[in-house]
Amino acid sequence: MAFEPPQRLVRALGETAPDGDDWLEKLPEAARQSVALRELTAQRVQMPGGRSSLVVLVRRADGTPAVLKLAPPRFRPESERAALAHWGGLGAVQLLEPFVTEGVLLLERLHPEMSVRSLPEAKALLEAAGTLRRLWVDPPTEYAFETVAERTGRQAEAMRATASGEAGVSALVDAALGAREELLAAPPEMRLLHGTFRQSKVLAGERMPWLAVGPDPVVGECAFDLARLVRDRVEDLIASPSGAAITRRRVKRLAESLDVDQERLRGWTLFRAVESGVRALRVGRPKDAELLLEFAGWL
Repeated sequence: MAFEPPQRLVRALGETAPDGDDWLEKLPEAARQSVALRELTAQRVQMPGGRSSLVVLVRRADGTPAVLKLAPPRFRPESERAALAHWGGLGAVQLLEPFVTEGVLLLERLHPEMSVRSLPEAKALLEAAGTLRRLWVDPPTEYAFETVAERTGRQAEAMRATASGEAGVSALVDAALGAREELLAAPPEMRLLHGTFRQSKVLAGERMPWLAVGPDPVVGECAFDLARLVRDRVEDLIASPSGAAITRRRVKRLAESLDVDQERLRGWTLFRAVESGVRALRVGRPKDAELLLEFAGWL
């Protein structure tokens, strides 16, 4: 079968690809080799797929359904492998093999058509929060994950560079960077975090009702992880006349349900929303940027 990457992946990788990157060009052949090496039967490429990896639905030699995932180095697939191995299937998709090929993961098959986001909003937040809680464990000693301070440090530099040429954005960036400095001064705990958690990253499974997928793991405080969940369905929040009030209630409810300090959650929600909004501006997605920066202004 053909292993052509979905257009969604092509567009997303095109926004961030460094000069000379040929990962997409080599992807079809890399997928064919990965399938052959593992004696898999490829069924189809998952469509529309994600924005950072090719996902192929496969069957193993014994007929067991599985997923083959290929990701470029800049999306840290080996960090994902290490986190999934450490979680051991508790709250997250199960890794089915140890290291075989760099950038290639063989995972248990979930139900990609059924994510927590398909549930009513209140139920979706409840199930997503419960899944996230299971992932917050002590980090392993054998793998040096990136820290929240390191990741947000890189992001902060990019935010400053972009905001300098964008009228009306600099005040939000200053507020977000100020919040980051205060939050990093005294983090309350250091846990292994999913890193990019949201409702669409929680899929229905067979072993457990809901399992997280697609981590970009990082080590830091739990409020950083929870912050991305606060702005889920941001387009609905912006469209609502009471969106600001709903957002504040959501911060309070999520903080209380997961024993996270409310002000720390608000601060990281502000930073992550502004960072995402500024990044959207940088790669030419002005509508997304407008939504995210308006949301950030409510915080």
